[in-house]
Amino acid sequence: MIHKHSLEVGFSFGITSGIITTLGLIIGLHSGTHSKITIIGGILTIAIADSFSDALGIHISEESEGKHTDKEIWQSTISTFLAKFIITSLFILPILIFELSTAIIVSVVLGLSLLSILSFLLSQMQGKKAWNVVLEHLGVAIVVILLAHFAGSWITSIF
Repeated sequence: MIHKHSLEVGFSFGITSGIITTLGLIIGLHSGTHSKITIIGGILTIAIADSFSDALGIHISEESEGKHTDKEIWQSTISTFLAKFIITSLFILPILIFELSTAIIVSVVLGLSLLSILSFLLSQMQGKKAWNVVLEHLGVAIVVILLAHFAGSWITSIF
């Protein structure tokens, strides 16, 4: 039996983490290197290593609550991994298809659009005002993007 809570936890966490982490990486690496191959390598690294890391993090978090069955915990774990891996990997496409500066813009628009849709759906499920939830989540994403950009630029200026 599939448990709705387990899937919601895994997919919402995996999608959000995939978007924010990957956008931060793309922007930071672009600011620091302007290299397609470096950005693609970074995305693949996140798709593999960070997807497993986040899945294990959710697994341990759900175990620590002491109120979920083993099956529910594994459903959260697997859905987190799949959501993070798929969303993260999706960001490779703009890098492959477009010239790098265009790919960066496409990636940011894609990521913020996906995050807005997820945030809107979550607000509807929770009966909250959509704009408050969407703006809160977009605000965090924009802060990550800006900090990653400045970090990449800063590293370039040092070396």
